[in-house]
Amino acid sequence: MPSFLLNGHFLARFRDEDTVLVLQLATIGEREVLMELDPGAFFYTEHYRSYPAVLVRLAEVAAPLLTDVVTESWRRVSALPPRRPRKRAKR
Repeated sequence: MPSFLLNGHFLARFRDEDTVLVLQLATIGEREVLMELDPGAFFYTEHYRSYPAVLVRLAEVAAPLLTDVVTESWRRVSALPPRRPRKRAKR
């Protein structure tokens, strides 16, 4: 599945026919706050339990809140030092 990367770091990706956004967060605690704020829009699956990421139901989230959450994630990921591209094995 294609992902949105920023300086080589994961930022986000779509899943479930582009109806859900997987978004990188700073902490798992941040995810918990978002899920308490709007449990209809923010959730996670077992796969993401140990990762600081949240899944967002795009049809359920208010546009201003989505803008704030994505902007904050972008700010945090963009502040990380760039990752070097992986070297591909020669065939």
